[in-house]
Formats: sequence, C-alpha cells, structure tokens
Amino acid sequence: MKVGRRTQGEAISQPIAQIGVVDWILALIMVGLLATTAVPLLNALSLSFSSNMAAIQPGIHLWPKEWSVIGYRIAWRKLEFWRPFSNSLLVTTIGTFLHMLAGSMAAYTMLQKDFPLRSLTVTLIFFSMSVPGEAIMIPLYVVNKQLGLLNTYSSLIVAGMVSGFTILLLFNYFRTVPASLMEAARLDGAGDFTIFTQVFLPISKPGLAAVGLFQIVSRWNQFREPLLYITDGAKITIQIALRAVAVVDQSTSGLDIVLTNTRMAAVMIGVSVLVLVFPFIQKHFVQGIVLGATKE
Repeated sequence: MKVGRRTQGEAISQPIAQIGVVDWILALIMVGLLATTAVPLLNALSLSFSSNMAAIQPGIHLWPKEWSVIGYRIAWRKLEFWRPFSNSLLVTTIGTFLHMLAGSMAAYTMLQKDFPLRSLTVTLIFFSMSVPGEAIMIPLYVVNKQLGLLNTYSSLIVAGMVSGFTILLLFNYFRTVPASLMEAARLDGAGDFTIFTQVFLPISKPGLAAVGLFQIVSRWNQFREPLLYITDGAKITIQIALRAVAVVDQSTSGLDIVLTNTRMAAVMIGVSVLVLVFPFIQKHFVQGIVLGATKE
C-alpha cells in the first residue's frame, strides 16, 4: 500500500480550496481597477480607427465598427502632429541621456571614500526633493529669460536635468558593486573615468534602466515647462498639442472640424512612444528600483 502519495488532481485542487472569501473579493477589486484602466484605453484605440460617422455615435466603443485611418491622417498631416511629436522625441532623447549622465556621475563622485561632507550633501539633496516645482516656477522662468533660453529646446532639456532622487537611487545602487572591482581596476592603472564607464555603468544597467524609464515618462509627459517657456507654435511638444486638440474645437480647414476619431488618434500618437519603450526595459526596471531602494 502506498502512503503519502497524492494524485495530480488532488495537488491542484488543494491550493484552490485554500482560496478564501477575502481573496475572491480582492481579486474582484483588482479586476474592477483593471477595467477602469483598460476600458478608456480600448475606447480611445477603437475610436481612433473608426470612420467619421462611426466615431460620433454615442456609447463606449471597444471595437471599431467601421475601420478607417482617416483620424490618423488628419492628425498627422492636417493638424501637423508630426511636428510636436518630433519635438518631444528630441527633447526626451537628449534630456534623458543628459539626466542619466549627470546623475550617474554625481552618484559615482559621492561614492568615493575621500568625498567631503557626504552627510551634508545627502541632507541638501533631500531638502531639494521636498521643494515643490510650483514654488520655484517663477524664479526658473526668470532665469531662463535672463539666459535667453525662452522659445528654445534647451529650456526644455535643461529643466530637470539633475534630480536628487536619481542621484540617491544610483548612489545606493553603485554601493552594491564590490569594492574589490574598483581596487583591481586601480591596480591595473585605470583612472576614475575608465572605472566609471567600464566597471560601474555596465554593472548598473538595471538601475540606469529604472532611471531612464522614469525620465522618459516624465519628459514625454512634460506640460508645465513647455507651457511656460515655449510660445513658438513650431516648437511646442506633444502634450501642448494634445491640450489644443482636446480643449479647443480647432479647424483643419475652412470646412473640416476635428472629430472624435481625430482626437483619439492624436491621443494614441501621444502614448505610442511610452507603450513601445516600456516592454524593452521592463525586465530591468523592478530590479533596479528594489536594489536602489533597499541597499543599506
């Protein structure tokens, strides 16, 4: 007689039997929260691929009734959404690269044993993180005006180029790198620049991916800075263009009106970059956040 051996069906049914009422309630709540997020996105996506007549019909559309790309053509060509899309892509790419470079260099500098006043520096960084952006909005505008940066891409790139959160996150992540690697590199005659670029940066890809994702999302959704610093219509970013399409009934010509499918097409163009970028760095994102936040 065999004792203690369970069949495959019993092994599967036992965990299911252990699921209580609270677990089912939490699962239903999660499904409801997922629906509140997914339904508006599916509605916007289906309307963007609908014809003009199908898009103006009331109700929630989870699937296009009449397939058409007329909304994308109007948004991209007549409303010239390619221009703010290109501007945002330029600002996001350059700004994210400079932000990651400045933050990682500052974190590496703080890591050095002979770095003076490290505790005071960390305190000042925490203090800078506690100041809301709205409190320094006017001083920043005055500084940009005095430097002649208004109506330039530089004003959008420089804004937020250094972040205390990024410095502390990468500083904690760099501390996970074994000190023996740095000592071995110095024995081989490597300088700080070589150690930084060939030792710390390759090992710290998850932390850099987390910072990069934060910056891409932040800069792509940048609204306050272009609203303050940019008045030239040729240099506006995607969020300012979306606001104009969503709030104002603009006219693409003397006869055409911006319909719902065109507005939803503009919205999908606006979120396309974030949707395409996230899957490529998702595997590094959680690891980078956890290691950067829990290292003592």
